[in-house]
Amino acid sequence: MVHNGVKGKDEMKKAQGGGLEIFALGLRGIPNVPGGVEMHASELYPRLTALGAKVTVLGRTPYRPEGSPDSWKGVTVRWLWSPRVQGVEALVHTFLGVLYAAIRRPDVLHIHAVGPWLAVPLAKLLRLNVVVTHHGQDYLREKWNAPAQSILRLGERLGMAFSDDRIVISQGILDLARSKYHRDASLIPNGVGDLQKFASLAQVNKYGLTPQRYVIQVSRLVPEKRQLDLITAFKAANLPGWKLLLVGGAQGSQDYADQVIKQCVGNEAIVMTGFLPPHEVHELLSHAGIFVLPSSHEGMPISLLEAMKLGTPVLASNIPANLEVALDEASYFRVGDTRTLATRMQELAGLTADGRAAIGQRLRASCKRYDWDSIAESTFKVLEHATGKHRVRVVASPSSNRAGYVAPAIRDTDRVGTGARMDR
Repeated sequence: MVHNGVKGKDEMKKAQGGGLEIFALGLRGIPNVPGGVEMHASELYPRLTALGAKVTVLGRTPYRPEGSPDSWKGVTVRWLWSPRVQGVEALVHTFLGVLYAAIRRPDVLHIHAVGPWLAVPLAKLLRLNVVVTHHGQDYLREKWNAPAQSILRLGERLGMAFSDDRIVISQGILDLARSKYHRDASLIPNGVGDLQKFASLAQVNKYGLTPQRYVIQVSRLVPEKRQLDLITAFKAANLPGWKLLLVGGAQGSQDYADQVIKQCVGNEAIVMTGFLPPHEVHELLSHAGIFVLPSSHEGMPISLLEAMKLGTPVLASNIPANLEVALDEASYFRVGDTRTLATRMQELAGLTADGRAAIGQRLRASCKRYDWDSIAESTFKVLEHATGKHRVRVVASPSSNRAGYVAPAIRDTDRVGTGARMDR
């Protein structure tokens, strides 16, 4: 009875036509919810609605900002209960989200991050079309113990095996999918919006900063972001008149956050802001002298792309995700090499105005291949392919053939199911 009822509802929806209905799961929520996946979703899903999709994001109630709307930029946000317990909340919320989706019957369920992929087999048993996006090998994050790492690896395995189609955000993850799991995927990176330098100095003045005379890091206070390395390097660099600005707050790693705070207490040259909304972050990035990302693990760092787009000189650890951005060699340093990082900061601090302008021009030019409109077009095609719907759409937006990015080609003969291919 249930099976027949579900099938009947799906067929009725197809007969009625309309836009592609997408449910998004595996994130804390949008808008103004901190996190890389959440930033990705905030840029992607409004653009998918502009392409004709009907998008519902399933958020977690503990992360709902005060006054957060139920609809934002055309995206519906449904807040489902979850406990706020590290290692448990995502799993509980995802299974509840899959059950909710099974009742509502969207055209496709889009699940982000490998932990929530544990629910992919259940979603398939409930006859849902499932697309997964791999944002990074979360089991490599320093905050997870061995049992948690094993669970995350299991989620990755199940998502790769049972999803209808797969999206990865970096070449390294695509190589992993092919070599370890013998699955192909669509390589669709993170992007960066059409950011312009802020003229306002409201946030700069608020935190007692001087334009072009502060180092900034934008990330959560978690071990893999390695703020302690940056603090050590900043102190060693001894930059007269400069400050270090740490933007971000604790999220599931309070012990590490307390260590960072302890290193900053009493040091007037180090400023901590906590979490800030995007427009305030972008103002601070606009006027920073140096952006640093010393992480030991990243998927495809959006904060780095934003700093580049705004023309701020950047330094990044030489992990695979950062190397894919293809900065010049002098912009990289080994993870944990605080001595080299200190030297590189001294070099950038000594730049002339013309030197800064030349670096900024190169960085902005290199961001052309990370265009969110092209990324949205490509993602729409993958999501649509998973449903078997290949409609002709009239889209009032620029072509997907934008500079620097080529959307993956999807063949109708590549049908969905375990082992489905995505030819790029």
